[in-house]
Amino acid sequence: MLFCGLANAQTTITGSVVDDSGQPIPGANVIVVGTTTGTVSDFDGAFSLKTNLNPPFSLQASSVGFETVTQEITSNNQTVNFILKEGTSLDEVVISASRTPERIFESPVTVERIGLKEIKNTASVDFYDGLENLKGVDVNTNSLTFKSVNTRGFATFANNRFMQLVDGMDNSTPALNFPIGNLVGMIETDVQSVELLPGASSALYGANAFNGILFMRSKNPFDHAGISAYYKQGMTSQKAAGDNPYTDFGIRMAYKFSNKFAAKVNFGYLKGTDWAANSTVDKNSDGGTRATDLNYNGVNVYGDLVSTNIKSVAVTLEGLGILPAGANALVPSVNVSRTGYDEADLTDYNAESVKADWGLYYRPFENDFEISYVGKVGTGSTIYQGSNRYHIDGFFQEQHKLEIRNDNFFLRGYVVDDKAGKSYDMVATAIQINRAWKDDSTWFGEYTGTYVQATLAGATNEQAHAAARAQAESGRYLPGTPEFQAAYNRSINDPDLLTGSKFQDASKYYHADGNYNFSNLIDWAEIQVGGSYRKYSLNSSGTIYTDKNGPIDYYEYGMYTQIQKNIELNENLDLKLTGSLRYDKNKFFDGFYSPRLSAGLTVNKNHNFRASIQTGFRNPTTQDLFIGLDVGPYVLIGAAPDNLDRYSVPYNVSGAGQMLGQPATITQTGAAGYYNSYTRSSVEKLAATGDPSVLEVANPDLVKPEQVTSTEVGYRGKFESLIVDLSAYYNSYKDFISQEIDIAPLYGTVGDNSLSVAAIANNDYQAYGTYTNSPVGIKSYGASLGLSTKIFGNFDLSGSYTYTKLDFDQAKYPDIATYFNTPEHKFKASFGNTELFKNFGFNVSYRFSDDYYWEATFGDGVVPEYHVLDAQINLLVPSMKSIFKIGGTNLTGKEYTTAFGTGYIGSMYYVSWTINNL
Repeated sequence: MLFCGLANAQTTITGSVVDDSGQPIPGANVIVVGTTTGTVSDFDGAFSLKTNLNPPFSLQASSVGFETVTQEITSNNQTVNFILKEGTSLDEVVISASRTPERIFESPVTVERIGLKEIKNTASVDFYDGLENLKGVDVNTNSLTFKSVNTRGFATFANNRFMQLVDGMDNSTPALNFPIGNLVGMIETDVQSVELLPGASSALYGANAFNGILFMRSKNPFDHAGISAYYKQGMTSQKAAGDNPYTDFGIRMAYKFSNKFAAKVNFGYLKGTDWAANSTVDKNSDGGTRATDLNYNGVNVYGDLVSTNIKSVAVTLEGLGILPAGANALVPSVNVSRTGYDEADLTDYNAESVKADWGLYYRPFENDFEISYVGKVGTGSTIYQGSNRYHIDGFFQEQHKLEIRNDNFFLRGYVVDDKAGKSYDMVATAIQINRAWKDDSTWFGEYTGTYVQATLAGATNEQAHAAARAQAESGRYLPGTPEFQAAYNRSINDPDLLTGSKFQDASKYYHADGNYNFSNLIDWAEIQVGGSYRKYSLNSSGTIYTDKNGPIDYYEYGMYTQIQKNIELNENLDLKLTGSLRYDKNKFFDGFYSPRLSAGLTVNKNHNFRASIQTGFRNPTTQDLFIGLDVGPYVLIGAAPDNLDRYSVPYNVSGAGQMLGQPATITQTGAAGYYNSYTRSSVEKLAATGDPSVLEVANPDLVKPEQVTSTEVGYRGKFESLIVDLSAYYNSYKDFISQEIDIAPLYGTVGDNSLSVAAIANNDYQAYGTYTNSPVGIKSYGASLGLSTKIFGNFDLSGSYTYTKLDFDQAKYPDIATYFNTPEHKFKASFGNTELFKNFGFNVSYRFSDDYYWEATFGDGVVPEYHVLDAQINLLVPSMKSIFKIGGTNLTGKEYTTAFGTGYIGSMYYVSWTINNL
């Protein structure tokens, strides 16, 4: 009995963790050195820990933003009080830069980080929005619940150059192949840290890590047990949408059953009203309106992009005997568009997110060896702007991961699956509603016939056009009527994009990756090896991809190694060298090597100089390869060789074309965009000049992987209370993946100077959005400077400036779209105090962006400069284990946008209550 009693004896340690001013530090980690046994301090900084170890042993206390302290435990029931000295942001530990823990100060590349302290003090409405305040980061607001993070340019909302990982899992949606913000991501009380790595990172993370990576790490239930929750209630305010309620709620439940088993569950719910988009600016002419432009196409007015040349219609009607002989001579050669519907008539602007995740964690040996299963599900409603504007309604995504890991290795496999729900294309919906009450041939026929009759009756040109539109519009379904609602419902529930607008998708991908760090076996250097494999299964039933006859499967894989060596040159100089090499292979392309070399020199412990060079690459995305989608003005057609002929559509030939001996309909495949097309710019020149000699053959090459050589230098340093972080980079791109809009005649061969020219003149052509590579090199460069310090004692002041520049002659190559989409100058600043007086803090942040040109398939235009001011105050109530916050964003009320065509961003005001978030 005595032996059993000794074997099960426990050592109990109690104490507290405070800072050097005596203030408690909630949520500090307290662990037994060399084990995984530990706990966290409560809101009063107190802790209690039990272990099976007998003294003596060491106990360590740490907290983000403070220096780590270790004390020796010599007896049972010992009381230990830790006093942690506040460190700086450069002392924080990151994992992303080298796939191994290291201080930001020593990182070989630029890295940004936010942790629990920054989440508590952010002036943004949540942690994800707080990314907007990081140095060098662009956050483009698609809608209230869908924001796209990017660094160093080259991105639209479909940002497949930037990777987003949650606990090692890529959370990009399989159907779209890019992250959709935090719509189905993490809840705030489960966030341990967020790291952002700007720039190319292909050497360690593969093809999608081309512009950067966002790493989100959650709390492990072994280290963070208990129940925590938050509730936010507020309002959004926008001129277009008015004042609307905003609710955000989340709860985390975690329990450590023993030193072997722990589990957690999270749930989050958000509901609000999206930023309404109501621009009536004419895409075809600056300042144009429906009253002044016959071919009006409003930015947020849909259905009016359907247009035709009424001269061509008159020729057809005359040839059919509907119009008298010679009538076409009375009709001008002008394009006329149908009347569209406002976006507000086609969506309810409901922004909603419901997400849950759960995890089971098992440590069979009660040490760092851990086996875990994590599941995530999320659904939501938002607005996405791609080639058109899409109402994402009931979108559903799930992830399941199995992982084995310890301090030296991990091996994981996961699957990501999505379903489109009731999502639909708002532009296509408007087109289908128009066609439900009057098809295009009838509408344009009535318009042209009425124009001729009015002209013959003596009407002026303006009067004839007015009479023509009035007749063509007769019987139009008006918003709010039963006829409109019935046509709307039919369209959004019909997945056939020839007659409906619904997206139907059940795509998925399977991913496996692993890494081993040999630091436990080799002491002269740190060596890592790893690899990954991914299989895509696209299944949109032909509504996005050319998979109407069944799913499209393909794969890619990669492997890498890294060697890192620390060399102590003398007591004041430390040199850190890192070299890595990755090989990746896609089913359709040759393999590619991505090397990276970096060096960091630390001087006098307070100054670090770094330099790196690497070659990155990016495989064409699922859309680049397999899309087959009619977006109205053109057809997006992927460049995979077996994809081109899977897209096949019959097109009506004009009367003028039939008079040239062409059939009434001609079936054309997507291959025409690549093998029989003119450049759009030259077709526009033909329309302006009437000179066929200006036509230029396009026939773009099929897309292949893109490459970048990235060079970066930087400096991090401490000057007493001043922290400096400076970096500069230069990127040179080869085979830059771009999109061209090319024009394929329905008959004739491009370059024949006769039949194909006649087809263009008769409007017998189809425009294609093709995916190819730039024939010329594209370069970009930039620099960022970040400064932070304490003033007036304990007030935090920080600021950053970022310069970004594209080096490309757009005028010389008008058909190459780079989608650079980033301001040349950005400035951000923050001022606050976490302890203005006991338990009370505040923070104010400011962001400036100068104007820039937004370029995307939906539309191009200037984004005006903007200034944004956010602020919050917070009160810590230890007796309730709670933090109360009152905050507001865009407090000046001056609405702004980050992209052409989206709704203007108004203000948000909120009150939040967070419980037990340690």
